[in-house]
Amino acid sequence: QVQLVESGGGLVQPGGSLRLSCAASGDTFTILNMGWYRQAPGRQRELIATRTNLGRITYTDSEQGRISVGRDGAANTLFLEIILLKPRDTAVYYCAADTTTGTTFWGQGTQVIVSS
Repeated sequence: QVQLVESGGGLVQPGGSLRLSCAASGDTFTILNMGWYRQAPGRQRELIATRTNLGRITYTDSEQGRISVGRDGAANTLFLEIILLKPRDTAVYYCAADTTTGTTFWGQGTQVIVSS
Protein backbone atom coordinates (compact mmCIF):
# COMPACT_ATOMS: atom_id res chain seq x y z
CA GLN A 1 0.00 0.00 0.00
CA VAL A 2 1.08 3.52 -0.80
CA GLN A 3 -0.39 6.56 0.87
CA LEU A 4 -0.31 9.95 -0.84
CA VAL A 5 -1.08 13.27 0.81
CA GLU A 6 -1.26 16.46 -1.22
CA SER A 7 -0.83 19.91 0.32
CA GLY A 8 -0.17 23.49 -0.66
CA GLY A 9 -3.47 24.44 -2.24
CA GLY A 10 -5.40 27.58 -1.49
CA LEU A 11 -6.60 30.85 -2.90
CA VAL A 12 -4.20 32.55 -5.28
CA GLN A 13 -4.52 35.70 -7.35
CA PRO A 14 -4.24 35.50 -11.14
CA GLY A 15 -0.64 35.82 -12.22
CA GLY A 16 0.63 34.33 -9.00
CA SER A 17 2.44 31.08 -8.44
CA LEU A 18 1.90 28.02 -6.31
CA ARG A 19 3.86 25.01 -5.15
CA LEU A 20 2.00 21.84 -4.36
CA SER A 21 3.45 18.88 -2.52
CA CYS A 22 2.62 15.19 -2.58
CA ALA A 23 4.08 13.18 0.27
CA ALA A 24 4.29 9.44 -0.30
CA SER A 25 4.51 6.87 2.45
CA GLY A 26 4.09 3.15 2.89
CA ASP A 27 5.50 0.82 0.25
CA THR A 28 7.18 3.60 -1.70
CA PHE A 29 9.73 1.16 -3.08
CA THR A 30 6.94 -0.21 -5.31
CA ILE A 31 6.35 3.12 -7.06
CA LEU A 32 7.14 3.14 -10.78
CA ASN A 33 5.75 6.49 -11.83
CA MET A 34 4.05 9.41 -10.18
CA GLY A 35 1.82 11.96 -11.77
CA TRP A 36 -0.03 15.17 -11.13
CA TYR A 37 -3.64 15.49 -12.26
CA ARG A 38 -6.31 18.09 -11.81
CA GLN A 39 -10.07 18.18 -12.01
CA ALA A 40 -11.79 21.46 -12.66
CA PRO A 41 -15.47 21.94 -11.76
CA GLY A 42 -17.67 20.11 -14.25
CA ARG A 43 -14.72 18.60 -16.10
CA GLN A 44 -12.99 15.27 -16.19
CA ARG A 45 -9.76 14.69 -14.36
CA GLU A 46 -6.82 15.48 -16.61
CA LEU A 47 -3.14 14.65 -16.54
CA ILE A 48 -0.68 17.50 -16.02
CA ALA A 49 2.69 15.82 -15.72
CA THR A 50 4.35 12.54 -14.89
CA ARG A 51 7.68 11.55 -13.42
CA THR A 52 9.19 8.08 -13.71
CA ASN A 53 11.24 6.57 -10.92
CA LEU A 54 14.27 7.14 -13.15
CA GLY A 55 13.59 10.86 -13.16
CA ARG A 56 12.09 11.34 -16.60
CA ILE A 57 9.47 14.06 -16.51
CA THR A 58 6.80 14.55 -19.14
CA TYR A 59 4.51 17.57 -19.30
CA THR A 60 1.29 17.90 -21.21
CA ASP A 61 1.65 20.16 -24.21
CA SER A 62 -0.93 22.65 -23.01
CA GLU A 63 0.86 23.37 -19.75
CA GLN A 64 4.49 23.09 -20.68
CA GLY A 65 6.28 26.28 -19.79
CA ARG A 66 4.09 27.15 -16.83
CA ILE A 67 4.59 24.08 -14.72
CA SER A 68 7.53 22.20 -13.33
CA VAL A 69 7.82 19.00 -11.35
CA GLY A 70 10.47 18.22 -8.81
CA ARG A 71 11.14 15.60 -6.19
CA ASP A 72 12.73 15.39 -2.79
CA GLY A 73 13.83 11.78 -2.73
CA ALA A 74 14.81 11.76 0.92
CA ALA A 75 11.34 12.92 1.88
CA ASN A 76 9.52 10.86 -0.77
CA THR A 77 7.80 14.03 -1.85
CA LEU A 78 6.81 15.13 -5.34
CA PHE A 79 6.29 18.82 -6.07
CA LEU A 80 4.30 20.70 -8.67
CA GLU A 81 5.01 24.34 -9.25
CA ILE A 82 2.72 26.45 -11.40
CA ILE A 83 3.47 30.01 -12.41
CA LEU A 84 1.34 32.66 -14.08
CA LEU A 85 -1.79 31.14 -12.62
CA LYS A 86 -5.04 31.71 -14.47
CA PRO A 87 -8.64 31.31 -13.35
CA ARG A 88 -8.87 28.19 -15.50
CA ASP A 89 -6.23 26.61 -13.24
CA THR A 90 -8.91 26.46 -10.54
CA ALA A 91 -9.27 22.77 -9.77
CA VAL A 92 -8.63 20.03 -7.28
CA TYR A 93 -5.08 18.81 -7.81
CA TYR A 94 -4.28 15.16 -7.25
CA CYS A 95 -1.16 13.09 -7.30
CA ALA A 96 -1.12 9.43 -8.22
CA ALA A 97 1.41 6.63 -8.05
CA ASP A 98 1.62 3.62 -10.33
CA THR A 99 3.18 0.68 -8.58
CA THR A 100 4.82 -2.62 -9.41
CA THR A 101 1.77 -4.37 -7.98
CA GLY A 102 -0.37 -3.00 -10.81
CA THR A 103 -2.32 -0.76 -8.48
CA THR A 104 -2.53 2.99 -8.88
CA PHE A 105 -2.88 4.91 -5.64
CA TRP A 106 -4.40 8.37 -5.40
CA GLY A 107 -4.24 11.12 -2.88
CA GLN A 108 -7.33 12.95 -1.69
CA GLY A 109 -6.45 16.12 -3.54
CA THR A 110 -5.79 19.73 -2.68
CA GLN A 111 -8.03 22.58 -3.83
CA VAL A 112 -6.58 25.46 -5.80
CA ILE A 113 -8.70 28.54 -6.47
CA VAL A 114 -7.37 31.26 -8.73
CA SER A 115 -9.37 34.40 -8.25
CA SER A 116 -8.95 38.07 -7.53
